[in-house]
Amino acid sequence: MGLPRQTAVLLQAAQQFVRELPADAVLLLTETNLDWDEVREHLGHCRLLVAAQDAQLTQQLKEEPELIVLDIDPGPTPTQELMSLALLEAVAQEYLMPGAHVVALYNGIEAVPGQAEQIDSLSIIHLGEHLERLSAQDLRRLDTQVPLETLRAVVDLATEIGQEGREGQPIGTMFVVGDHRKVLSMSRPLNFNPFRGYSDAERDVRDRRVREQIKDIAKLEGAIIIRRDGVAIAACMKIEASSEGITLSKGLGTRHWAGAAISKQTKAIAVVVSQSSGSVRIFQNGQVMLQIEPMFRPMIWRHFQMEASDDDGLSHNPVVSAT
Repeated sequence: MGLPRQTAVLLQAAQQFVRELPADAVLLLTETNLDWDEVREHLGHCRLLVAAQDAQLTQQLKEEPELIVLDIDPGPTPTQELMSLALLEAVAQEYLMPGAHVVALYNGIEAVPGQAEQIDSLSIIHLGEHLERLSAQDLRRLDTQVPLETLRAVVDLATEIGQEGREGQPIGTMFVVGDHRKVLSMSRPLNFNPFRGYSDAERDVRDRRVREQIKDIAKLEGAIIIRRDGVAIAACMKIEASSEGITLSKGLGTRHWAGAAISKQTKAIAVVVSQSSGSVRIFQNGQVMLQIEPMFRPMIWRHFQMEASDDDGLSHNPVVSAT
């Protein structure tokens, strides 16, 4: 069966953009299987990357010869976040360079909720604005400890907290993701655990509704601990990992020292939101791997840059998208 007229026209437009911008690849985020011979015919020699919006379709696409399929875990995720997740996976697998330009094709308007629909939208994405100088090796190193879909969900949540605060007030918080048993052994509760008694689905940060609820919990003192599969297991936890041998920039407060310490002492990744600036820092092995600046637009992934001041208002504890 041939392609719908609108899909064919968008593919032809994508080919023109790749040629004239120029762009490095076409990312096709599809909800249905397509006539891939016709897709290639419209795209010509353009590099094509494909991501599906459900696991069953992903397996079908993998049977297509010479089709580059990005294996992502869609989950209950909006289209824009799925696109960003697919781009992260493409960089991690070295299908794209971090500074690439990509033409994205996808279904941007949901006419019938829950029903697979055809492609109706085209976007130009400049990966340099999302992944500035972030190498595939960096992504792989993070991915060895925490799956990209979990890390992405937590970082999205942290970035939104940094941008929005809560009830008009800036807040700082910390998420510790992965190696949860060891992390719990190096922590103690400061208050009741708000996640106790809820099912895994009700605590899965990959679900946007859950992330919205966690924004209220983030106002409470202490770290939020999340399993590598994305399930939040504890909040209001004081991290008591030793900060010996850790060096951080001047102005970073106790929350950042605690994040660095727990990431050095365990295989966990710490994601820290600064109360004063809204910046998000990702720690692994006691070091800042990535800094994300608060913006009034989809997040921008940037290298760590020193700030003049970043006081969290905490006393020091020595044992502590696409645009």
